[in-house]
Amino acid sequence: MFLSQRAKAIKPSPTLAIDAKAKALKAQGVDVIGFGVGEPDFDTPRNIKEAGIKAIENGFTKYCPVGGTDDLKDAIIEKLKKDNGLPYERGEIIVSCGAKHSLYNIAMTVLEKGDEVIIPAPYWVSYPDIVALADATPVIVNTSENNGFKMTADEFRRAITPKTKAVVINSPSNPTGSSYSRKELEGIAEIAVEKKILIISDDIYEKLVYDGFEFTSIASLGKEVKDLTIVVNGVSKAYAMTGWRIGYAAGSKEIITAMTNIQSQSTSNPTSISMKASTEALTGSQDAVTLMVREFDKRRVYMVERLRQVKGITCLRPNGAFYAFPNIAGLLGKSFNGKILNSSSDVATYLLDEVKVALVPGGAFGAEGYLRLSYATSMENIKKGIDRIEKAVGMLK
Repeated sequence: MFLSQRAKAIKPSPTLAIDAKAKALKAQGVDVIGFGVGEPDFDTPRNIKEAGIKAIENGFTKYCPVGGTDDLKDAIIEKLKKDNGLPYERGEIIVSCGAKHSLYNIAMTVLEKGDEVIIPAPYWVSYPDIVALADATPVIVNTSENNGFKMTADEFRRAITPKTKAVVINSPSNPTGSSYSRKELEGIAEIAVEKKILIISDDIYEKLVYDGFEFTSIASLGKEVKDLTIVVNGVSKAYAMTGWRIGYAAGSKEIITAMTNIQSQSTSNPTSISMKASTEALTGSQDAVTLMVREFDKRRVYMVERLRQVKGITCLRPNGAFYAFPNIAGLLGKSFNGKILNSSSDVATYLLDEVKVALVPGGAFGAEGYLRLSYATSMENIKKGIDRIEKAVGMLK
């Protein structure tokens, strides 16, 4: 009765819903293997935790500047310059309560009714809903597995209309783990500059790359591209800091100032303690990141090879993030106890109900016929979980 049409139209995050269901089963004593949520299973590195503890002990627990502390902004500026060759000033940086919050602030700042935002599919589940919350229209571009699930320049151009305001580029990608090469980004950037389209570049998985892949931020491809790009990043994935809730965005002073004004009327500043810890994450030793990436790589190789051995499943080997995105077309149409599996959701439900493996159906990411498995869990869990999937597939007729 009292709900807005906006609230009624938005669905809860499917990935968080799957994780909640798995945790509820575990609380009941059920042995569930969770491949659902995109959260590193490693603990936050010791030096980062100590910086948070020190902040508490020093009484750094009061209100801070809305857009983030100067020391964290300076750490972000140095990181973007060193890692990505991108020069920014403090007025071009905002710190928010996670990268998702940064994306929401961007949408509230630059989008309005009638605007269109191009989003390649498979996409992270929140992109379309964040766009819709700003009364704009998500325009989904379906990509091909044959091309590594990446939008080509030609596909981008064909999707553009007079209403196109922005495009979202997520590399490495959630859910596929695919990453755009420099050349692929140049093709997209050239069109964005030609058409004056904003680029929202979600770089949150930039440090999680494998097989010698070199990450390129699209904003680094020239001044004209940089002027059109809002870079989004954070500490959650690379530093195992999901619960600390710190993300950031870098862009033109005009946009960042407006984002800061909006944030001032919603959350105010991000958590003071988390900002001190994040400053240490960016400026301190990066050894823990290297160790995590090395372990993720081992899990990635093992998971993909095991999935490829399951009859009816094929799987590309991702070169980034911590997800596998297997094609399960060979399982659709099969049945168990008379119930036919017609969709990725049916398969995910079957795996959870029968062998207690939690994962996310591809339909949640705009890609029916696929599943997303996170290998941000122990090798023991991965082995056990895929053993169960193999058993469950063997039970199908």
